[in-house]
Amino acid sequence: MKNIIKGKCVDISSEGKGVIKTVYGVIFVDSLLLGEEAEIEVTYARKGVAYGKVVKLLSKSPDRIQPLCPVSTACGGCTFQNASYDYELRYKKHKVEEDLKRIGHFDNIKVNDVIGMENPEHYRNKIQVPFGRENKRVVYGFYRSNTHKIIPIKECNIEDKKAGPILKEIASLMEEFHIDPYNEDYRTGIIRHVLIRTSLSTNEIMVVFVSNVESFPGRNNFIKELVNRCPQISTIVFNVNKRDTNVILGESEKVLYGRGFITDEILGLKFNISSQSFFQVNPIQVQKLYGEAIKYAKLDKNDTVLDAYAGVCTIGLLVAPHVKKVTSVEVVKSAVINGKNNAKLNKIENIEIIEDDCTLYINRHLPKFDVVIMDPPRKGSTPEFLNALLKIKPSRIVYISCEPSTLARDLEYLKDDYIIDAVQPVDMFPRSFHVETIVGLYRK
Repeated sequence: MKNIIKGKCVDISSEGKGVIKTVYGVIFVDSLLLGEEAEIEVTYARKGVAYGKVVKLLSKSPDRIQPLCPVSTACGGCTFQNASYDYELRYKKHKVEEDLKRIGHFDNIKVNDVIGMENPEHYRNKIQVPFGRENKRVVYGFYRSNTHKIIPIKECNIEDKKAGPILKEIASLMEEFHIDPYNEDYRTGIIRHVLIRTSLSTNEIMVVFVSNVESFPGRNNFIKELVNRCPQISTIVFNVNKRDTNVILGESEKVLYGRGFITDEILGLKFNISSQSFFQVNPIQVQKLYGEAIKYAKLDKNDTVLDAYAGVCTIGLLVAPHVKKVTSVEVVKSAVINGKNNAKLNKIENIEIIEDDCTLYINRHLPKFDVVIMDPPRKGSTPEFLNALLKIKPSRIVYISCEPSTLARDLEYLKDDYIIDAVQPVDMFPRSFHVETIVGLYRK
């Protein structure tokens, strides 16, 4: 017998789920908006916490809309397809505010309104989809939430429109050339995933085949026919991943067509993007994100800047024309190589790119910097790095965060020595619950 509970959504969780509070505990409900009442089927429960789905909506929020995506409820890739964009932006601002209060214990910090998109659809420049079989047909799409069952799609509402026709032709050619998609249960087949990267500034398109094998019969003819049918493709890469893993790309790859990379621009600088390069997936919003970060750094031509957690040195390269010198420190070798290549591409010479752990680098050299710009991963920074920052005492810190909870935790660590000047959320991932935040800090 189904466990049905009637309740009203009184809050939204950090993952965008509706929150219903009952005498039995909290129930988190997908696709339920603030203020809505519904009959809820409890699908999973443990002590004090349960998860559920809407069986019948009893009252509707004025912010509820009809999803543009026909598989939004099955796919689970988007959180807010059923909500107005204003509702989504309000939620993201509230999320930052609540984490700063609850985790960072900041009671009087003003959070600016979220910088959103004029059109929050079809923005992603990186598309990666698994291939499989359904009723003997080759299909592609996204995994149903918490499963490895593929939800077939024709077009994704948040991904570049140029990807859909290419994926359709690839599936058709796989049928014609008798190329089997990968079967995870039996670890057989050839094509595991297809990754497509697009450039906003140049319209270049990269297609990456992720395969379970080094090659397959007829591969050259297959690639030739794909380019013939999709002449908009600029380059094709064949990546080999034989591991039983959720990591999509393997380490071995070969360029089958074109240069093996595409080029895009951010704020006037060019960046070469390979299959494995980190590059922000929203090319429109990234201009705003980094533009705001540069503004909060209050840069001067005599400034020295540390670009910490540098990645491919995107922010370091963008900052370099405004200052005396930038030192970018990154521990991942491939990212360092990409950074150095992009520095040469843009003829930027006042940047030093160092392969090292940033905490170890600071503690080893105790360098002096006027400004530190840090962009750590979702898990945030570490006490060791923050202690190292407090040793070298930069006058300004710009913290770029992709997770408000770890941002709040790290800011609390710095608050005795630094004043928060501004908190600016930027919506880099419309229709998801994620929000990017820039914080400007100035030494007391």
